[in-house]
Amino acid sequence: QVQLVESGGGLVQSGGSLRLSCAASGFTLDIYAIGWFRQAPGKEREGVSCISSSDGSTYYADSVKDRFTISRDNAKNTVYLQVNSLKAEDTAVYYCAAASICYNDYDRYDYWGQGTQVTVSS
Repeated sequence: QVQLVESGGGLVQSGGSLRLSCAASGFTLDIYAIGWFRQAPGKEREGVSCISSSDGSTYYADSVKDRFTISRDNAKNTVYLQVNSLKAEDTAVYYCAAASICYNDYDRYDYWGQGTQVTVSS
């Protein structure tokens, strides 16, 4: 059974930090690109970041670059998203997803987790 499970969300004050985790079971993450997406109530799903499977290239949305960092720990079969300097507009459910390469289009991702809630108080 292929599963992705996000964790690490929570309630933080503006300016705070969290480390979100995306743990895989049933397959190895190191052969997939892993993207992070987020969706706030009433808004479309938004691509946040992605890390490739080959050379580890990383990508960030303009709204989060210089604040968020994506990384891999292949030994733990886990991808992380370190989220710093959080703002109220970062409040959303954060999802991880797997694809062959990093895509901008979320429809191209094959596997999805259940999401983890990030709430930033203002």
